[in-house]
Amino acid sequence: QVQLVESGGGLVQAGDSLRLSCVASGLTFSSYATGWFRQAPGKEREFVAAISRSGLSTFYTDSVKGRFTISGDNAKNTVYLQMNSLKPEDTAVYYCAVKYYSGNYRNQYQYDDWGQGTQVTVSS
Repeated sequence: QVQLVESGGGLVQAGDSLRLSCVASGLTFSSYATGWFRQAPGKEREFVAAISRSGLSTFYTDSVKGRFTISGDNAKNTVYLQMNSLKPEDTAVYYCAVKYYSGNYRNQYQYDDWGQGTQVTVSS
């Protein structure tokens, strides 16, 4: 059974940093690509970042480029999202998801399994 567990969310002030973690069980980290998505109240779920199976390619939505970094640690079977210079508009529930087949890393409908999310709240 595939299970993804996000952690690391919390309440911070604008300009602060957080590191989110996504720990996978039921599969090896290197067997899938991983994406981070977020959903704010009243808004649709939005692509944030993704990393390829090899870890050699990363992708970001324009609003987080230069501030967020996605990375992986095979030994810990974990993918991270380092978030710096946080803004109030980054407030959302953040989800990690895994993608088993080739396609568009930015398309949420091409991901196969999802975690339950972790809340990030950024005050001004």
